Amino acid sequence: MTLLKASSPKHAARWWAENKNQWLRAAIVLGTVLMSAGTAFALPERFRIVVLALPFLGAGLLILLKWPPLGLVLVIAASILVRVSVPALGLTAALLAGLTGLWFVDMIARQKAFSILRSPVMPPLLFFVATSFIAFAVGQFPWYPISPAPMDAQIGGLGIFILSFAGFFLAAHQVRDIRWLKAMTFTFLGVGSVIALAAFFPTIRRAIQPYFSRNVLGGSLFWTWLMSFAYSHAAFNRKLDKRWRIVLAVALAGVIYIRLIDGRSWSSGWVPPLVALLVVTLIGAPRYALPVLMLGALAVLASYEQLYASLILVGDNEYSTMTRLEAWRIVGEIVKVNPLLGLGPSNYRFYTPLFPILGWYVQFNSHNNYVDIVAQVGLLGLACLFWFYWAIGKIGWQLRLRVPAGGFERAYVLGCIGGLAGMIVAGMLGDWVLPFVYNIGVEGMRASAMGWLFLGGLVALEQILRRAKLESESEIG
Repeated sequence: MTLLKASSPKHAARWWAENKNQWLRAAIVLGTVLMSAGTAFALPERFRIVVLALPFLGAGLLILLKWPPLGLVLVIAASILVRVSVPALGLTAALLAGLTGLWFVDMIARQKAFSILRSPVMPPLLFFVATSFIAFAVGQFPWYPISPAPMDAQIGGLGIFILSFAGFFLAAHQVRDIRWLKAMTFTFLGVGSVIALAAFFPTIRRAIQPYFSRNVLGGSLFWTWLMSFAYSHAAFNRKLDKRWRIVLAVALAGVIYIRLIDGRSWSSGWVPPLVALLVVTLIGAPRYALPVLMLGALAVLASYEQLYASLILVGDNEYSTMTRLEAWRIVGEIVKVNPLLGLGPSNYRFYTPLFPILGWYVQFNSHNNYVDIVAQVGLLGLACLFWFYWAIGKIGWQLRLRVPAGGFERAYVLGCIGGLAGMIVAGMLGDWVLPFVYNIGVEGMRASAMGWLFLGGLVALEQILRRAKLESESEIG
């Protein structure tokens, strides 16, 4: 007993020395919360929520600094589920801007270095960003005797380019463990499957629809990536529990119903997802590609008149083919004054009234993402985008043979290749790989950012496999 009494103070001192930092952190957090609560009730009502949220925001920042990929999971979930927008920026753009800022702070303050992965996909995006800044500068020149877009719209257009690529960079650099890639993928599939499964239950569908962002449900790329990943994991991820593969297969059927049957009048809502499905089949199971293509051809022949009407006569934006072609021709005329760098982000729309379209002097959009890019950042910007497509496509093509068969990695690679193919087609049909301010706007990033995040994850997967290979070789050596 005497020995216990004598040693207790020593043990207590040792325990305090070992744990005092944790208790101090807890005391600081608790004290901050209490002070914020006290301060909040002393302030006007409109400021109380902001003050009360500050300690939780601080705690969130500390968590994100410790686990940066968690931010990417939150971007995916929030983009789909959180209907609240952020003024001027939009929710997804604001989240990506905040995560990018944290990434820079972490590199400079903690890592004491700024480094970028040595990958063939990085140069085209960096050149695109540089081209965009130059195009923004030259966009201030008086190309036509009419004012360009307001400055906030020009900055918004530039921001869409930069933040879209930032999502790609964040995923490529911060995902260093396959578990985070799984978290991103299954968060997306989990939330998306709820929407798809509800297609078979109209009452449930109407009940849950208010809880999902309209900008996501109205974005072709959301459906494209949902179909591509649901199919690739249901068909090729044999390590996934059979029950979940069945759920994904049913969700895939729901997407097919929503987009190919119920919403077939919106061509860019079903053509890119269908392209994604066919590409995944062609690469993942080539022996089934011919039967699938034959079934697709029979379906097209059976509903030729309806398809012709939806693709040629009406389309998702109610422009006839003649009107679209005329819009592209006129935008080409507008850009002739500076074809290499374009007219600057968002500006070309304000010059369109100088060139009548079918006799009308009105502002209009090209309804083609690639024509938009040429108009904003010129042929140089478009060349950088297609350079990126080639580089990321090559990475996916090579990875398909390097990843283990029958697991998550192979399903992810196949899903990314299919999603990329769908992205490329969507841009041609008037949907938005890089949203346009005066069409779908910055809120369109809720859908388009999915593609950039998952393609960044493809680069991260390549880096994970490369590190694993080097570690294995070093152990053998």
